[in-house]
Amino acid sequence: MDGDDFLRLEHITKVYDNGIMANDDVNFSACKGEIHAICGENGAGKSTLMKQLYGIEQPNEGRIIVKGREVKLTNPQVAIANGIGMVFQHFMLVPSLTVAENIMLGIEPVAGLRFDTERAMAITREACERYGFKVDPAARIRNLTVGEKQKVEILKALVRGAEILILDEPTAVLTPQETSELFVQLRALREHGHTILFISHKLSEVKSLCDRVTVIRRGHTTGTYDMKDVSESDISRMMVGVNVELEVPKEPAVPGAAFLEARDLCLFDRNGKQAVNDISFSVRTGEIVGIAGVQGNGQEVLIDAITGFEPVGRGSLTMDGHDVQSTDIHGLRQDRMGYIPEDRMVMGVAGNLSIRENMIADKLDAPRYNKGPLLDQAAINQDTDAWVKDYDVLCDGATQPVGMLSGGNIQKVVVARELTSSPKFIVCDQPTRGIDVGATDSIRRRLVRMRDAGSAILLVSADLGELLNLSDRLFVMFDGEIVAYFPDVRAVSEEELGYYMLGVKRMPSEMIEGAYIA
Repeated sequence: MDGDDFLRLEHITKVYDNGIMANDDVNFSACKGEIHAICGENGAGKSTLMKQLYGIEQPNEGRIIVKGREVKLTNPQVAIANGIGMVFQHFMLVPSLTVAENIMLGIEPVAGLRFDTERAMAITREACERYGFKVDPAARIRNLTVGEKQKVEILKALVRGAEILILDEPTAVLTPQETSELFVQLRALREHGHTILFISHKLSEVKSLCDRVTVIRRGHTTGTYDMKDVSESDISRMMVGVNVELEVPKEPAVPGAAFLEARDLCLFDRNGKQAVNDISFSVRTGEIVGIAGVQGNGQEVLIDAITGFEPVGRGSLTMDGHDVQSTDIHGLRQDRMGYIPEDRMVMGVAGNLSIRENMIADKLDAPRYNKGPLLDQAAINQDTDAWVKDYDVLCDGATQPVGMLSGGNIQKVVVARELTSSPKFIVCDQPTRGIDVGATDSIRRRLVRMRDAGSAILLVSADLGELLNLSDRLFVMFDGEIVAYFPDVRAVSEEELGYYMLGVKRMPSEMIEGAYIA
């Protein structure tokens, strides 16, 4: 590894117009040809720091030095021109276009007045060969797996000359096999001399992949460490300030009667395509049932049907003995269903409303908060202030707009609203995606406590460690079907789950039938 600093950020300070200081005198450096992890709690300032490095935002104070020269990164185009690329957690690809067309967007080769398809294909093939990425240049993005789409995003940055590559939670939706393949490719890029800034909350991956780690806590850099000198526990303690258990302790479940029952269920997506094919399973009170699967294999349509957003095609879906089809979303809420959605900003909160308004939104009919035609504002204030404190929401107070919070703190608001309604049944869709170890630990512990109090919980997660730690029973979905069922999650590894998720393995039907317990 080159010992000279290839990238330096000196005394970076970023204060937003509302007075919130995201970065306070941050110093950071990375070497040429290293994989450097950046870790911190949600709201610690790491995303803001990376946005400044990619030109999305500009610092109020400080300098950015690339290859020994101070640069002013006024927008992403300037960052790209200085050899800096970024792959976001949510891919920015055009599904209807080919791999080659996506990679060449904005730098299109032309033949006369037309897009030069052959040249685009040749450039893409050359990049794939040079960097060891196996992607078909002629394939349509909509037909690719999540792992292949990520490769396209990385290739886009490399073709544009990125020598410094920022990866934001790159393994959040990958199987173990896809993650291993990505790591092989990232190590190869390191050998080619690329500098990779790796943002992740998965500390086991940080530890296995990265050369060094910089920890950011509450806007400050607390230090940079050689990976060989720190453990996962050391990193989590530096991030949060206290020791964090990386696994949630729990007693064996004591399940009761089936609360959610799906029998011979067939569902169709919004384009009329069958997305779920003849599945049967149940979730009992006092247990957590996990669903594993690569994104796009029917889980999203299943969750939409359970939560009342999409109709049931064929088969039956009942909750506490009632047909879900005959109950609207408000009725499901009245029946005490809680829902932690995958996309917290689109489905979880109203960003322009306050924390208080978001927390109380599903409880306005409750007798405690009604005084005839008026709301009891004193009771609302008392409870929401207590929830902000109890759920450790880092904010300026319950009147702050929720959209001004970090992702992890927005998630805490969503979880607080859902769990303080005393739900009998909770649908958890990626409940800890993209949030730090402290918030993750808090949310997981609360879910176990809800289970122990008798709630039925359905957990969908791309984090296989989370599924194996929290689930009492677990099934795997592939291509709209249940392909594996584990009545005891202790009997399966992440690697084996990955094979079922990719469709490489499938259990016989008589074993899968066990997912339904009356």
